[in-house]
Amino acid sequence: MTTREAFLAKVRQAQPPGRPRPEVPRFDSAGGDLRARFAAALQAMGGSCIEAACASDVSGLIRERFGAGASIASAIPELQGTRVLTADTEPASLQDVDVGVVRARFGVAETGSVWLSEREYVVNALGYIVQHLVVLLDPAQLLDGLQDVYLRDDFRDARYAALVTGPSATADIEGVLIRGAQGVRSLTVVWVAA
Repeated sequence: MTTREAFLAKVRQAQPPGRPRPEVPRFDSAGGDLRARFAAALQAMGGSCIEAACASDVSGLIRERFGAGASIASAIPELQGTRVLTADTEPASLQDVDVGVVRARFGVAETGSVWLSEREYVVNALGYIVQHLVVLLDPAQLLDGLQDVYLRDDFRDARYAALVTGPSATADIEGVLIRGAQGVRSLTVVWVAA
């Protein structure tokens, strides 16, 4: 037995017994139109929402918004990117990509967040290393609040997941806000049915 194997065996032996997850409380809904609440919360965090008739219209929206020469890595079959994206794609190879495109499994109206897992990203770095992230979201897949996320099977089954709310941002002690400091500079949610 190697030192590594011996160490891991000791860690496994020291694990506390499993126990059921606590019951997630149900909170009253804030009410109102979920889509309007989502858009307002996302906008407050620096993101934006736009409408598309179908997924094939997204490439035109990207060219209009980011320029015809923008490099695109698409994790959705409906949109061909300028970069091929597969599970074998080296994450660092995305460092010069302008626009990443994904489809969120669902959104949360309370916070304006979209839920993305390893399945949606294909390469996890896609959501953090590109300059701009475009997220397709079916308006029928909006949840009311964060507590609803924890009740979903896809939340429990994902190896990795992130609730993304707007572009990356930071502010110094004087309150100067900088977008894109540690991640994407912009986040655009495109309303389009799945």
